[in-house]
Amino acid sequence: MNTEALNKEKKYNKWIVVLSIVIPLAVAVLFGVNLRELGFDVEPLTFLPPIYATTNGITALLLVAAFVAIKNKNRKLHERLMKFAIILSAAFLVMYVAYHMTSNSTPYGGEGLMRYLYFFILITHILLSIVIIPFVLITYVRAITNNIERHKKIARYTFPMWLYVAVTGVIVYIMISPYYA
Repeated sequence: MNTEALNKEKKYNKWIVVLSIVIPLAVAVLFGVNLRELGFDVEPLTFLPPIYATTNGITALLLVAAFVAIKNKNRKLHERLMKFAIILSAAFLVMYVAYHMTSNSTPYGGEGLMRYLYFFILITHILLSIVIIPFVLITYVRAITNNIERHKKIARYTFPMWLYVAVTGVIVYIMISPYYA
């Protein structure tokens, strides 16, 4: 094992822990804050859900393209696609929080089996969107510190989870979009 790469990787560990805790907590807290209900004169950002759903869809496509790129040994393209996927995921998070801080949540109006399916997808999406944060950060750090063997080991788990979160984000949007006011 390359001890230099491992030492470089360790320098990022506290940031990974902090971000893995702070991001979900901040999203949870901000999700519960509605600026309009607090008396701020802000327009609801109702145009954002199709944009952030599209962002999730593009992220999914980037992840698949990055997977294909690395399988074809095109490391530079893989690197660029993954950085873009991380940027889009961060942009999604900002838009998602901004929407929920200015708009009321939309209840799902479906019934029967579709209702159970929707909530199953939504709950697994939310849980994995929390779990994926440290996985993405660790995978990224192992890549930038050139600890490629360790990067490959965790990427085997990060890729399918992140892809699931991105794809189910789109599915959740499609399923709830008929109920937006």
